[in-house]
Amino acid sequence: MISEKALEAARASYDIEAECIREMKDYFDEEQFSKAVELLRNAPRIGAAGCGHSGIICQHFAHLMCCIERPARFISPAEAVHGATGFLQAGDVMIFASRGGSTKELFPIVDICKAKGVSVITVTENMESPLAKAADVVLKQHVNRETDKYNMQGTTSTTALCMIFHALQAALVEETDYQKEQFALIHPGGAVGERLNKK
Repeated sequence: MISEKALEAARASYDIEAECIREMKDYFDEEQFSKAVELLRNAPRIGAAGCGHSGIICQHFAHLMCCIERPARFISPAEAVHGATGFLQAGDVMIFASRGGSTKELFPIVDICKAKGVSVITVTENMESPLAKAADVVLKQHVNRETDKYNMQGTTSTTALCMIFHALQAALVEETDYQKEQFALIHPGGAVGERLNKK
């Protein structure tokens, strides 16, 4: 059995992250969120980029978009400056995730987006950051604290980012009138596919 201290830390992590999600609703900006949904709805292609934990959640976002038939891909910041931004064309949307809004690896990608006529959405906690100021739309990422005792690991912050991405997907399902029959076609695998395709 692990120590009581470790168990207390584990229990507290549920409370910390639940509190963060509750507080996030106070920072929900309907105007900016609506603009983001409109851009994503109308974009022929969607790119997503971030570093570290944010990048991992951006991969999840790209997959979420594909699951509702919005063509999307995660663009690695390292690969972006070696040709991967060729995926993006005028009229597309690029979404950047950076809690502090100053992730230097993302700056060159912003410049490429601006030159190519690609709209930029930034998700950040710092609304005065370089990535926020460079964006067409900014979505506020609120984080109370990370779950570890040192408040340093990307835990609550990734949950907050996921929540924003999940809210975007939920809104897009409504705005595009996406139907479960469409998902059944592209997701025949697993228990979900079996349930959706059950005659």
